[in-house]
Amino acid sequence: MSPPSKRKICSSFSFLMLSIFHLYTSAASTDTISTVQSLSGSTTIVSKEGNFELGFFSPGNTGNLYVGIWFRTTSKKAVTWVANRDSPVTSSTSPELKISEDGNLVLLNKFGEPKWSSNATWKKPRKSTVAVLLSNGNLILRDKGNYSDVIWQSFDHPTDTILSGQGFGMDKITGEYQNRVSWKDPEDPAPGPFSNHVDLVRLNQYVSLWNQSEVYWQSGNWTGQAFTSVPGMPLNTEYNYVFINNSHQFKFIYTTKDVSKITRIVLNVNGQLQRHTWSNESEEWIVQWSLPASLCDVYSVCGPFGVCRTGSDEKCYCLPGFRPVSSRSWDLGAWNQGCVRRTDISCVDSNIHNVQQENHAFLKIANIKVSGNPIQLNAQSTEECKSICLNNCTCTAYAYQRECIVWNSELWDLKQLSDGNIDGIDIYVRLAASDLQGQDNENKIHHARPMLIAVLGSIFVTLCVFGAVVWTFQKRNANQKAFSSDDPLILYSYSLLQNCTKNFSDKLGQGSFGSVYKGSLPNSQLIAVKKLQGMRQGEKQFQTEVRALGQIHHRNLVRLKGFCLRGAERLLVYELIAKGSLDSHLFNDVKVLDWYTRFHVILGIAKGLHYLHEECHECIIHCDIKPENILVDEDFSPKVADFGLAKLMDRNFSRALTTVRGTIGYLAPEWIAGLPITSKADVYSYGMMLFEIISGKRNTELMESGTIKYFPVWAADKIRNGDISEVFDHRMNDTDVQELDRACKVACWCIQDNEAHRPTMQQIVHILQGTRDVGLPPVPAFLQHLVEEYDPGSYSSNV
Repeated sequence: MSPPSKRKICSSFSFLMLSIFHLYTSAASTDTISTVQSLSGSTTIVSKEGNFELGFFSPGNTGNLYVGIWFRTTSKKAVTWVANRDSPVTSSTSPELKISEDGNLVLLNKFGEPKWSSNATWKKPRKSTVAVLLSNGNLILRDKGNYSDVIWQSFDHPTDTILSGQGFGMDKITGEYQNRVSWKDPEDPAPGPFSNHVDLVRLNQYVSLWNQSEVYWQSGNWTGQAFTSVPGMPLNTEYNYVFINNSHQFKFIYTTKDVSKITRIVLNVNGQLQRHTWSNESEEWIVQWSLPASLCDVYSVCGPFGVCRTGSDEKCYCLPGFRPVSSRSWDLGAWNQGCVRRTDISCVDSNIHNVQQENHAFLKIANIKVSGNPIQLNAQSTEECKSICLNNCTCTAYAYQRECIVWNSELWDLKQLSDGNIDGIDIYVRLAASDLQGQDNENKIHHARPMLIAVLGSIFVTLCVFGAVVWTFQKRNANQKAFSSDDPLILYSYSLLQNCTKNFSDKLGQGSFGSVYKGSLPNSQLIAVKKLQGMRQGEKQFQTEVRALGQIHHRNLVRLKGFCLRGAERLLVYELIAKGSLDSHLFNDVKVLDWYTRFHVILGIAKGLHYLHEECHECIIHCDIKPENILVDEDFSPKVADFGLAKLMDRNFSRALTTVRGTIGYLAPEWIAGLPITSKADVYSYGMMLFEIISGKRNTELMESGTIKYFPVWAADKIRNGDISEVFDHRMNDTDVQELDRACKVACWCIQDNEAHRPTMQQIVHILQGTRDVGLPPVPAFLQHLVEEYDPGSYSSNV
């Protein structure tokens, strides 16, 4: 047995000391504030079970003091409630939290001035009240002589967090509702621009809003088990969900089944709802999901004149010529205050056009998506549109798309779209001419490098010629090695691949991991070049992973020939498979695949996945099995493509999954629930694809009536009843009944809710080959219930 690591010993020791400290202080602490005691300085109260603590805290180095509640058993403090978030105090004012004469909980400074109050009201007089911190993190005011008589509670006045057991909703009679509001930044609990509460218009869902005006996320309606836009709710067995919607109230409550689990749902500083769960092992708060999943889907997350960069590395930046309003908040990752001009543009007399033309200029920002309602004007050209904006001193930007579009105020909710996204436009932002000159100088410096290289090259011309001769000789040898089919994985040059693909002009398709282009090597060998997206690894780690993939060879796997690195770009070079992807043949009404070909494809894919799961040096989980990722050669032998790419994404398959990798419709339930991912996730996707191969149609079809027919549930029910005659594609002239029966049973077993009930790919191969028997599978309970909830009759009709 290997000795424990130093980090684990230190972590265990820290946790032990923290526990001893908690036990010691628990004996000296109380959970109550009464009329004869108060809180000040470092004194606190602790809930009976020791889970929560209430007292004064100072976030960051601001010097401001707040009354708050936080988790007591975590090494990293997480504040769950703040009393005086609008009214910070300082230690110099000697703040005191106490029960006032009228029975309220109040925060006073040394002059007796109230900075915060619970403001509870009651009809009958009370002899005395006490404030008690409960074990669920709820601070309550109650009558000292009647424990059940709760006068006020912090759960009814949340800040940015909802805890297990905390109701969150609305009193329909009084109209009062709970409202979560984000912190301004991680060191300032003051209310930020983002909020989350009941949809006050429809009263049937929850919404997140910017500035109480722009709705940017909706939970969707309650189905009886889940909100339709919250992923994984019905599948997650770690939580109980209660939803109440009657004539009196609209309220949602979640509770953890494991009372030892420390969790919270937070509206973070950037407007995303997130579930945070504490990990004792890593001593970190783990984000299980974010809503909306994309940061850039939060309205104006980057504030005025701030741009959200979409893609794998989502973050905010200021437009050129602008700077953050608050550098401190920006550095803390809270961007909602946005940006301001580096150089102010003052309005001048509109008749003095020459002054504006000399002092103002426009900078082009390409492929930007802008929200808001710009003014549309008639103009015949870009220059005319520019002139209109220039002569209006309130005009901040313009764009020209067959007509002139101008903005006369701050630019909000800007998104920088990725290359190839056609939803963006080119806008021209008004800057001071001096700022534009600064941008030009930066560009000149950037473009000066090739000129400098050329000058140095002319000085050392003799050395360069000699180097060119050596390089040509080495390149000839490298090309000979690259075009030898017996040699290992090749590191291609970017220029070679650029020439082979005609500057990446012949696009074959685009998938989860990037775009694929057709190419031809100098020896006329056809290749497919995939430009990867979302790769975050360094060159050394990337080369190590790719070379490991290059050693994987199987007749049912696409062969990786080589790769290319250029800066942040990552390219993979594959053999080109003659007939393209399976979906182009499977859902083709012109030429229908016969059963022999389909079964050949079904078995081949299973063999390829079995090799990845069990015969490689380490298990490789594909994560995106679907017809589009299965290629077929001249003999219709299937070859699984894109295997191992999820590994290159540097993903950590754990409960910390925040982004689902794969394609909706083929995802296993554990993906959506945020549970650990194993090779059985591929088995589930394979089963879903198997239904499509057998039936010749997509699993989900939108019918003319508008209802959704989910074929796997319908087919599983037929197979369970022994009626497979209606399941297969009737366009085929002939089928092998025994092969069809085995394939249908395999498909049903693959899509079972519990991954333990799904077969391995090796077992699937044996079943398909007829060397292993398998019984009748049950209809997957979750899928059946989900479809019945959506439309009880959606899969009961003929296909």
